[in-house]
Amino acid sequence: MRLLLRAADAHDALSRFLAQGVKWLALGVVLVQFIVVVLRYAYGSSFVWMQESVIYIHATLFMLVMGYTWMVDQHVRVDVFYAGWSVRRQAAVDLACVIVAALPFCALVVWASWDYAARSWMQNEGPMALGGVPFVPALKSLIPAMGILLGLQAVSIGIRCVAVLTGAATTHFPQRQRQGEA
Repeated sequence: MRLLLRAADAHDALSRFLAQGVKWLALGVVLVQFIVVVLRYAYGSSFVWMQESVIYIHATLFMLVMGYTWMVDQHVRVDVFYAGWSVRRQAAVDLACVIVAALPFCALVVWASWDYAARSWMQNEGPMALGGVPFVPALKSLIPAMGILLGLQAVSIGIRCVAVLTGAATTHFPQRQRQGEA
């Protein structure tokens, strides 16, 4: 179990590192969108590449940190019952969700999007609009990348759930101990 927990720790560290780098894209989205609005309404001008870059930045931000959001337990969940359960019961339910929902979903996303992204690279697909951002294949590649990163995070959380159920850990969200119950 220690080896599996080290693997989960390693993935979590990678996820944190990625999130620390990508978090600045949120500021980028706000700034670029602000400039687009100012140019349009103050100067009656706009650039297609700027408008599309908001899509690219936004997609990159969300696709690459989806697993991190789950890792820090800030994803969307209805806590009507879950919040009142014991840590072991929460771990059991989360493990079942990893096995029944998360991993199959991630596998489906990767399977369904792999050819979509690969075809875009093979065709050297150009911008969505004339004068737009020419990185469509990279944008489409974010879809399978998200599936892979989210799947790895699901495995990491699943390992931690098993550790809680076997008594090797006290929680499957270790950052709760460091940051409080957020």
